[in-house]
Amino acid sequence: MADEAQDPAMPSPPNEPPLDVPADSSPPDSDSDSDSDSEAQDKLQIEALESELYSNPSNYDAHLQYIRLVRKTGDLNKLRQARDAMSALFPLTPVMWQEWARDEASLMVETDGYAVIEKLYDRGVSDYLSVPLWYDYIKFVQENDPSVCECSPVGVSKARNLFERALTAAGLHVTEGKKIWEAYREFEQAIYQTIDASDDATKDKQVQRIRNIFHRQLSIPLVDMESTLGAYKAWEAEQGTSQDVESCDVGKSFPHVATAYEKALDMYNARVNFEQQISRQDLSDTERLQQYMIYLKFEHSVGDPARIQVLYERAITDFPISSDLWLDYTRYMDKTLKAGDVVKDVHSRATKNCPWLGELWARYLLCLERGHSSESEICSVFEKSLHCTFSTFEEYLDLFLARVDGLRRRISFAGGLEVSSDYQHIRETFQRASDYLAPHLKNTDGLVRLYAYWARLESKLAKDIVSARGVWESLLKISGSMLEAWQSYIAMEIELGHIREARSIYKRCYSKRFPGPGSEEVCNSWLRFEREYGTLEDFDHALQKVMPRLEELQLFTLQQESRTADQKDINIRKNDREKRKSGADITDEESPAKRRKDALQITKKSYMKDKGQVQNAAELRKSGDKKTKIGDGMDQEEIKGSASDTKSKAYTDQCTAFISNLDLKANNHHIREFFSDVSGVGEIRILRDKFTGKSRGLAYVDFIDDAHLAAAVAKNKLMLLGKKLSIARSDPRKGRKESMGHSDHAESVSRSTSRGSTASQKSNYSTSKERVEQVQLTGKNTFARPRSLKPLGWDANKPRTNEAEDEKPKSNDEFRQLFLKK
Repeated sequence: MADEAQDPAMPSPPNEPPLDVPADSSPPDSDSDSDSDSEAQDKLQIEALESELYSNPSNYDAHLQYIRLVRKTGDLNKLRQARDAMSALFPLTPVMWQEWARDEASLMVETDGYAVIEKLYDRGVSDYLSVPLWYDYIKFVQENDPSVCECSPVGVSKARNLFERALTAAGLHVTEGKKIWEAYREFEQAIYQTIDASDDATKDKQVQRIRNIFHRQLSIPLVDMESTLGAYKAWEAEQGTSQDVESCDVGKSFPHVATAYEKALDMYNARVNFEQQISRQDLSDTERLQQYMIYLKFEHSVGDPARIQVLYERAITDFPISSDLWLDYTRYMDKTLKAGDVVKDVHSRATKNCPWLGELWARYLLCLERGHSSESEICSVFEKSLHCTFSTFEEYLDLFLARVDGLRRRISFAGGLEVSSDYQHIRETFQRASDYLAPHLKNTDGLVRLYAYWARLESKLAKDIVSARGVWESLLKISGSMLEAWQSYIAMEIELGHIREARSIYKRCYSKRFPGPGSEEVCNSWLRFEREYGTLEDFDHALQKVMPRLEELQLFTLQQESRTADQKDINIRKNDREKRKSGADITDEESPAKRRKDALQITKKSYMKDKGQVQNAAELRKSGDKKTKIGDGMDQEEIKGSASDTKSKAYTDQCTAFISNLDLKANNHHIREFFSDVSGVGEIRILRDKFTGKSRGLAYVDFIDDAHLAAAVAKNKLMLLGKKLSIARSDPRKGRKESMGHSDHAESVSRSTSRGSTASQKSNYSTSKERVEQVQLTGKNTFARPRSLKPLGWDANKPRTNEAEDEKPKSNDEFRQLFLKK
């Protein structure tokens, strides 16, 4: 990062004079008054900022303002404390580290001050990749370290180690890495000048060292490689390898170097265009980040891990708060290196730059576990993560589960540990998760998942079935209206072979009202349970309890369907009146809603007529598994929602982008921010599940004109919340044609069912039969061809009856003869 203004998350402090340069902007006669007023105002601002940072330490802008004001006062001790406090919470930019080192160097009087500044540089180069900061670090050591200045063996070794560290971090930087290589060569050439002329062995060894640095640099794609090759030829001429620079042939003297140079030159030429794109000043931040991603994709195709890592470091230096970039970087490091200090450092910096992303903290915990870090270190990172602010409570849930996973693996696979004592940490973690998340995740699948995991570990790992049941009972107090909670509780008891306990849970929940078809499902589930595990008396007892409940639910379903049909009829009539006002053609045909209502009335009468058959227990035992749509209080809301949908705004989708592969956590704010560079965003409609309300990963985004829509479609395949979006222009004409076809078919079916005659039924049967006959299954795989079903006990040797006679309807006289015979 060339300057601090390039950092989108970190505002640049205003230009100000160094500590030892006073400001002189006022005339001499007014110096005292203006200075006193300014000092008083600065003091008030400092006190206010101190109060703000005490209550809110994570306020980045307050830290910057506080450092600026304290630096203006010249209080170095207070300034050090302010910078240390900020560095503990946030990574500082390279410019901020350089400024800090210069302030300390201006007051350095002893060797102790040199050690402090060296530590500052060492901390600074670990935050972001910066070739200028590395260069300043090296120059400072060369000029101020006594052992290096004297070229003592210890000092030379220290300098060489520092150069090698710099080359590992920034030596592959295509545009700026050359500075480190040249500084390294100059240092070694200076060492060569200090060697005694009579010491030929030492001189030859130093010459070979310089030659190796040249060879290493020429094998790497860097800017201005031709001048490096020219410098190498000139140096070889000085050493007597050739008479002059023109006659120096690297290919003959060092053929492997010439081959490596040609290969590196080809690699550089392949990257020139990418380097030009990411260094363009006329591009917006979004466009530059996109160019970085394209460049990274190219490096991934080449497959050099060191070069890929350097490019990631360059990208995050320019875009330190890009969560997608950090997720991609950490994912690559986990896949490539899996464990090690380098990977741990990347995860640590990721969480410091994007502390609001729970997934980065969860990956950090896994990285520490892979690296066999101590329990205290893992616990410390976990506690830090809980103090961060995430966008959803599911992120906190994932963190708690990641922590429990690590504790469980530690107990399960580490020998010689006391399960009772170590399991207490797991229990405490679950309890903390429950206390914090239960009020916010009430009646959600995430809370059921948390408690199910807890109960399983209590029964399997801790061998405490009483505690496991206590976990489930605690969940039922919070989310007793969720069928999944009761089903999971029952499943645990059945898995453990506790049939009596499972039966008692069924007795407690079969009469409860669950959303959707849950009430009927639990009744039928109880019957299935008694068939598989219970006695005949248990099955009969379950029937006596369940059947009245099923009848009540069936009647309730009919009432709900009737209300729904009435509401739809009202809406259709309202639409018809609007069409008449607009001059639309109105047919004399009966409305579909009216036909559905008539059919519903016929169904209801038939149900009331055959109610005696429903009450027959013997027949109901055989039909226990039959499921019916059950309504409850939640259906009322769904009906209201569907009714309100018909009154909602109609969208033409004439200038609309259709987005798929959307992250389920994405909301309107995320989408609007994603298209912020495009602008012109109008309505945003995220498609959600009809019953759960959760996102389906699809969305429509309206734009004010085609130009903005085209710009939005151009962002196809870009990342949002870790997923590549698919963006295309919405085509409303295609959907309208398909919906018209479906509506015509539905109307014809509704017309045939409204007649309710036997002739209509025969017609429908013949139509469906013709449909089946039209399907021709050919080839070897004809096992799926429809065949006549054979009843159980069917024997091929039995005589066949005359099908024609069976199908022929009998007359009244024939029926009388049959009854007289009986």
